[in-house]
Amino acid sequence: MKMINRIAVCSLLLIGLAVSTAQAHKINVFASVEKGEVIVESYFADGRPVMESRVMVFDSNENQLLETRTDREGMARFPIPKVDRLEIVVREILGHRSSFMLEKAEVEAGLEAKD
Repeated sequence: MKMINRIAVCSLLLIGLAVSTAQAHKINVFASVEKGEVIVESYFADGRPVMESRVMVFDSNENQLLETRTDREGMARFPIPKVDRLEIVVREILGHRSSFMLEKAEVEAGLEAKD
C-alpha cells in the first residue's frame, strides 16, 4: 500500500511540474488603439517580455495585413492597417503563440482619437 501511495504522489508531482512548465511558456497578448496606432504588449506567464518575436495582423477575412516584430520590452506599434476586426498574433521563436482580437468598433474609436 505504501508503494502505491508513493507512486501516486510521484505521479501527481510530475503532472504538476509538466503543467507549471507549460504555463511558463504561455504568452499573454494585449492590444489597444490610440491616435491611429495599434499598440501590442506581449509577455510570458512569469512576466518576462516576449522579445523580438513575430507579430502578424489579420483582418476579419483572415487576410494577413502586415507582419512586424516585438521589441526587447515585448511591445510593437504600427499604424492601423485597416478599419476592420483585427486579430493580432504573436509567435515567439520556439513556436509558442497567442492572439488578441481588436473589434472593429475599437479600431474605429482609436482612429477617431487621432484627430
